Amino acid sequence: MDTHSLWLRAQEIWTLLENQPMLRTITGLLLLLVAAFALGRLARWVILYAMKALSRQPSLFWLNDFLHNKVFHRLAQVTPSVVIQFGLNLVPNLSNPANHVLGNIALAFTILFLMLTVGALLNALLDIYARTEHARTRSIKGYVQLTKMILYVFAGIIIVATLIDRSPLLLLSGLGAMSAVILLVYKDTLLSFVASVQLTSNDMLRVGDWIEMPQVGADGDVVDITLHTVKVQNFDKTIVSIPTWRLMSESFKNWRGMQQSGGRRIKRSLFIDASGVRFVSDEEEQKLTQVRLLTDYMGRKKSELRAWNEAQGNVAEMSANRRRITNIGTFRAYALAYLKSHADIHPDMTCMVRQMETTAQGVPLEIYCFTRTTSWGDYERIQGDIFDYLLAVLPEFGLGVYQQPSGADLRTGLAKMSSNESVQLPMASKPEAATAVKIPLRGSEHL
Repeated sequence: MDTHSLWLRAQEIWTLLENQPMLRTITGLLLLLVAAFALGRLARWVILYAMKALSRQPSLFWLNDFLHNKVFHRLAQVTPSVVIQFGLNLVPNLSNPANHVLGNIALAFTILFLMLTVGALLNALLDIYARTEHARTRSIKGYVQLTKMILYVFAGIIIVATLIDRSPLLLLSGLGAMSAVILLVYKDTLLSFVASVQLTSNDMLRVGDWIEMPQVGADGDVVDITLHTVKVQNFDKTIVSIPTWRLMSESFKNWRGMQQSGGRRIKRSLFIDASGVRFVSDEEEQKLTQVRLLTDYMGRKKSELRAWNEAQGNVAEMSANRRRITNIGTFRAYALAYLKSHADIHPDMTCMVRQMETTAQGVPLEIYCFTRTTSWGDYERIQGDIFDYLLAVLPEFGLGVYQQPSGADLRTGLAKMSSNESVQLPMASKPEAATAVKIPLRGSEHL
């Protein structure tokens, strides 16, 4: 087909369009849509190409956050609606009402994509802030989410007002009458926002803090703080989502103070068998004096007791009136000296060995001290080494740990009883006199 034929064909189409106004309008709208989307694709390609080139420069590395959050993608999406909005006047035979309605629709899309661009921009700024030092102590994610929510609500009001061709103030006045419903719908959001402000302003919670909240099954590290929830990764790698407002209305334990102090507390008891508690003999005194950790204690204690006993005069000749060194007191002093000389125990924090109230399980000796490290693995290793040693050294003081009898202990005892004809049990008719009564073990061979 030559050029002359194409020209004639174009004239025929133009004549047809002149005779059909509706067809001209539809064709104009279709051409406007094609041009709008073509310009939108072109704008997107130009903007992304330019921004990717600029982001390669070290000083503009932050542009990668804008690209990652698709800020420029959203911005390019504004182009088609803007082109349509201003190109409607070029469409032939388009009536004023149709022009007005289509213009409002295009304006609504422009507002929508602008709000999406602002939301993506806020996300990019949040990512940039998250890499700063302040982000470790002050999380702004909740504020960003609230800002986006407010922007989206106002954008929604403006879009609806644009589509129905009414003033946004009329919609806002109607929302004022629905304030009770709004408060009911956004109750959790408002509570969470207030809680988020209090948590961050009072520095009660940070990302990375180890917290305990048994009522919700949380025991682990905070991994995210948002407007509505706080995510905690437990040590078993499960994730617990806690409503932000619950952290203000209920109690929780934050271990940050322990981590910042540089020491972690050991608070565990040794239950000493009360039957082994006794006075130390002279021979044992000489032996214990040679123990390096007890040299100062034994010398000081013997001088103290000697002076006290001499001050009592003849009364101190009776053993009950005389103060003497006990094996449990000596062990307590030894354990304290051992802790203070331990390289992994913090010297500037509380360190003591105290005797607690006697229970049915024995005499508790509580070890109370702090390690130099807060690392969980090192802490458990140090604590285990300390108690391993103290348990092993107990027999040197004539002491033992209380342990409830097991099945093996009962079988051993019954076997010993069955091998004898009788067992002697002490019987006392008076406190100062006791006799032994033989009890025959009839039928013990069946035990």
